[in-house]
Amino acid sequence: MDVTPETNAPEPGAPASQPVLLPEPKRLGALARLAPEPMKVILNWGRRYSLWVFNFGLACCAIEFIAASMARHDFIRLGVIPFAPGPRQADLMVVSGTVTDKMAPAVKRLYEQMPEPKYVISFGACSNCGGPYWDSYSVTKGVDQIIPVDVYVPGCPPRPEALLQGILKLQEKIARESLGERYGTAPRPSTAALQSALVKPPTTTEAQAGDK
Repeated sequence: MDVTPETNAPEPGAPASQPVLLPEPKRLGALARLAPEPMKVILNWGRRYSLWVFNFGLACCAIEFIAASMARHDFIRLGVIPFAPGPRQADLMVVSGTVTDKMAPAVKRLYEQMPEPKYVISFGACSNCGGPYWDSYSVTKGVDQIIPVDVYVPGCPPRPEALLQGILKLQEKIARESLGERYGTAPRPSTAALQSALVKPPTTTEAQAGDK
């Protein structure tokens, strides 16, 4: 529980019209914010080799995902644990198959249920851009239209070796990532910068002239 007092609250003698700035949301834990660089390397090392996968299989590419998880290819040796109980226990979502407009809200909702930090692999042409059904009225033109994607794996369908390569690329990305940059802990813009492009309300004289 965060009990840090709000430093942006207005003072007792401040005018009532003064804008109140909300505190910056703290999406990172204290360890991730305050840990030194060697500790962040260890945290990234742990994340890259303990990826619990939530397979969102929608079409034929899901069969190739199952093949990659079997004994012949065995991506568990890379630190990838398949078939998480649900999105709340998963670190990685693999979207494989054709994403339709009707299924898109479910994909987004399950992605939002995953805990941070979370990653997405778009597996196959249909998930990347719609594939052979890109001009269909009911097909979403890529899963990146609704959720952020970290790695794209091309193919129709891709071979299991392609998924292994995509996992290695994701692990390389996790190894060099900074959580501060990923989750936008940069300082908030000032109130003047936020209001600079806004249309100001008309003055009393201008309002009276407009009524005439």
